[in-house]
Amino acid sequence: MLIGYILYYLVLVFELVFSVGMAIYLGSLLFSSFKGSPYVPTKNKESEFFLKEAQLKKGQTFYDLGCGDGRIVRTAVKEYKVKGTGFDINPVLIHYARLLTKFKKVNNITFVTKNIFDVDLRKIDVVYIFLMPKLIEKLCPKFKKEMKKNSILISHGFEVEGLKKKLYKKIDHKPFPTYFYKM
Repeated sequence: MLIGYILYYLVLVFELVFSVGMAIYLGSLLFSSFKGSPYVPTKNKESEFFLKEAQLKKGQTFYDLGCGDGRIVRTAVKEYKVKGTGFDINPVLIHYARLLTKFKKVNNITFVTKNIFDVDLRKIDVVYIFLMPKLIEKLCPKFKKEMKKNSILISHGFEVEGLKKKLYKKIDHKPFPTYFYKM
């Protein structure tokens, strides 16, 4: 009888913890959406393909603006030995990205909870974005002003309208194209 009560309360506690965890996670996804872009993970094979096309070089600095779970910057660091930083406004996703990175034993990578409009891009070699068009449009003046000469902007999913003259490669890949800009 006592074991039955203990099991009953353990199940209740588990359900409560699970429900609270899911509420926090779903709330954080809504938060990201309201701030400009929802969390939409890119398939690993797709990211490997366009990172290869970017011709990253060992030691370059690589920023992922709106990094979500960090899979793009983690792949860039692991496969191409770049120095990577992922930025996201969603602290839950940043903690998840750090946990995955630690679990996968990837070094030379940092994750920062920060508004991407406050990120300094002046010394960065490669910037990657997978953001909604309206947010990209708002970021375009920042890219023009801060990104150094010959740095690369990779925009997965959507073209950067204000940088059409700097577009040097477009990959039509399913489900989203990828655009490469040389600043």
